[in-house]
Amino acid sequence: MNFAAIRALVRNDVRLYLTDRRAVIVGVFVPILIAAFFGYVFGGNGRSDEPGKIPIAIVDEDQSGISRAITADLGKESLLTVQVMTRSQAEERVRAGKFQVAAIMPAGFGDAATRALFSGQKRPQVDLLIDPSQSMSSRVVEGVMAQYGMQEITREALSGAAGQAALTESLAAVDSASADEIPERAELKALLEAARKFNSRFSASDGASTSGIRRGLSLPYVIAASSVTSSQSTPYNGYAHSFAGMTVQFILFAGIDAGVLLLLTRERGIWQRIRSAPLRKSQFLFARTLATTLISLFQFALIYTAAILVFGVRISGSVPGFILLAITFCLLNSAFGLMLASIGRSASATRGFAMVVTLLLVMLGGAWVPSFVFPKWLQEASLGAPTRWAVDGLDAVTWRGQGLSAAVLPAIVLGATSAICLAAAIWRFRWED
Repeated sequence: MNFAAIRALVRNDVRLYLTDRRAVIVGVFVPILIAAFFGYVFGGNGRSDEPGKIPIAIVDEDQSGISRAITADLGKESLLTVQVMTRSQAEERVRAGKFQVAAIMPAGFGDAATRALFSGQKRPQVDLLIDPSQSMSSRVVEGVMAQYGMQEITREALSGAAGQAALTESLAAVDSASADEIPERAELKALLEAARKFNSRFSASDGASTSGIRRGLSLPYVIAASSVTSSQSTPYNGYAHSFAGMTVQFILFAGIDAGVLLLLTRERGIWQRIRSAPLRKSQFLFARTLATTLISLFQFALIYTAAILVFGVRISGSVPGFILLAITFCLLNSAFGLMLASIGRSASATRGFAMVVTLLLVMLGGAWVPSFVFPKWLQEASLGAPTRWAVDGLDAVTWRGQGLSAAVLPAIVLGATSAICLAAAIWRFRWED
């Protein structure tokens, strides 16, 4: 094997890359900037500022004690930023994207909700006006309103005048019903009478002896959330995932450039000079693969050096696993670029096609949007993308803190995909022309 020629080709490719300032900027600094942005948005290093609140509008057309109490409770909720306005103002603000959700409590809401608590009939309707681009926010608002609505409605039912009237009506309905209509009529009547008696005594005492009940029925538990990461003392670092995704994306872009550069050598007449060298096809392909792998590893190392030194990313799991993933992914990238040069006919057409394929692979890999938000079928389909294995593997050995075993299967998938790309490149590579 002509090692001198191989060494000269590798050295020349590396020199061309390092002297191309655009390639270095696009391949190293751009992914660092984009990863920093996405990492900050998704939580940063665990010590970021207070997360953004959901801006909602409240339209209180009822102006009852219950509706005003619910509005006050929502205003104290840490997840929300609440502003009271009219229906027309709320519709205009949601349509313009200024507010994500508007909740409208109609006239008669308080009395109707209290009566419906006992009868289950004629339940009032709360309208939610939703910005369709922020549909997830409506689920949060629904849950928070259910919590505070039940709290204030049961408070009124157990202590207020509207609750007393609703209990009286429900008792009258039970008395007028037949035993066939309500088999448990006696038990239900006893329950309602006890509630009405409690309401009367509570109202008379103004809540002096049972102030705990005055708050109404609330959730009978509290929730304590804690992040499960590599160490209990180590907060989640959102930069770890974003750097994994952006590293995968921009190294693949470098692989495209390597393949397109080889096509340009044919278009510019340089290919004949390469062919005149004492070099066989296998030696040339080996030199190209080695050079692109080394360049990719150089990018990988610089990007993660910035991630570690500036953004606090840590390889909390297996360091050998991290190195194994870096090598196998960079080898895949070089094989991918070589395959593009083998099947492509022109540099411009190949670049366009390769960019589309790469962006699809990156999206499927969860580099932009985490894969857990995908539909179930797409989550399963994305396992066929090597980028998914690369991103998941890097997550596993960085912030998840997993061992070498977590990197083995992703490395095998990346290595097998590299072998397929190399086989296709060798099969289709045009050495003679």
